[in-house]
Amino acid sequence: MDTSDPAAFVNGGLLHMHVGQKVRAVIQVIRSDVGSVVGKSTDDIQIIVKGSPPIPRTNYIEVIGVAVNDNSIRAEIWTNFGDTFDAYNYDQLCQLANGWFKHLFL
Repeated sequence: MDTSDPAAFVNGGLLHMHVGQKVRAVIQVIRSDVGSVVGKSTDDIQIIVKGSPPIPRTNYIEVIGVAVNDNSIRAEIWTNFGDTFDAYNYDQLCQLANGWFKHLFL
């Protein structure tokens, strides 16, 4: 496992804390356009992900990339996460990874 360039676990509400940094987020796809995907983060905030999504894509996608601003990510890596996903648990993971237990994740 390469740990030289970690990506912070984020949801929509935490994205603003990592602008310009590498992040990872799971989104529920709302719509897909050429070169971007609009999705809902695990805390129900709309996020725009720029890049070329995987074909075929599933309902939930993890993206790893650079946070452009407080509601968009420029994706480098896309991973299909299936059509069902426990958004609540992932959201709790994001809270832990950016709170008291941050040192365990980065």
